[in-house]
Amino acid sequence: MPTQEQLLSVIHTQTEIIKLGHDLNAVMTLIADKIQQITGAQGAVVELDEGEDMVYRAVSGGAAHLLGLRLARENSLSGLCIAENRILYCEDCENDPRVDRQACHRVGLRSMAVVPLIHAHEVVGVLKIYSDQVAAFKLRDLKLLSLMSETFAAAMYHATKFDAQVLYKMATQDSLTGLANRALFLDCLRQRMSLAERQQQSLNVCMLDMDRLKSINDQYGHRVGDAALKEIATRLKATLDDEVVIARLGGDEFALILDMNTDRNQALLTMQDISQACDAVFNFEEMSLQIGLSIGLSVYPEDGVEIETLLECADLRMYAQKHQRKQQGINKNHQVGLQA
Repeated sequence: MPTQEQLLSVIHTQTEIIKLGHDLNAVMTLIADKIQQITGAQGAVVELDEGEDMVYRAVSGGAAHLLGLRLARENSLSGLCIAENRILYCEDCENDPRVDRQACHRVGLRSMAVVPLIHAHEVVGVLKIYSDQVAAFKLRDLKLLSLMSETFAAAMYHATKFDAQVLYKMATQDSLTGLANRALFLDCLRQRMSLAERQQQSLNVCMLDMDRLKSINDQYGHRVGDAALKEIATRLKATLDDEVVIARLGGDEFALILDMNTDRNQALLTMQDISQACDAVFNFEEMSLQIGLSIGLSVYPEDGVEIETLLECADLRMYAQKHQRKQQGINKNHQVGLQA
């Protein structure tokens, strides 16, 4: 049986979920974090069922780098968990015919437990804990996993009483700006990089950081800061084509995936358009606020063939440009960050 301390942790999680309100993405992340901590698992994942795939929509611990990962539902323990609507435990993936062994190797797990997540009487995904050790989990861990899945179901009920499509939207959309969230961005980036590799094309990725958000929050409060973030999102959507993936990764961070038909020169022109649009003064209520973006661009496969490498390259170039903007004290007509 779970210890008293573990049960208290589950109750505390329920209290924290109430504070998060209808932000389903934050709820999923919290639940992944808590079940990983409570059970001592190496990692924890909330996987949502999206057609033929299971998609990692919230991750914790050793699974952090797998956010947005898309795996085939067929011949997987998660898929079987959904089909049978019951908790399943794999003590050793090397000797269990129910699992996708190749996917297990990709994630780096040896044992795992999965429990179905139910919304409106329908199984919409699974909550998974895993370890790189054989037979890492005991009966009490499975009971805790089941308790946490019930907590998640209650949270989803209060977050949305609509259909699965609305649930998907809430799980993949930034609640403040309506843009794609980090999980959806990484999912799209993996898919587009795979397509670019097959078609032997390049792919442009941008990291963007909003300037002066902290000072706006400190001086005027988070209500004004949130309004400024939403204004940046509005300007990005107005400036960019529908084919561009626009995401808010969290805080003052945004990211873009440009259309594969966009070459480097076109990408530079697009970045200049973004700079011009986002550096314009933001008039809010009776205030005139100077906002803007620092931008870094990286190109697949020229700057890297792995997601982490590509994003780190764009990040470094973005911070180099942010430093340059601060040094020069300029807000307009600056050069897009291309050099690390």
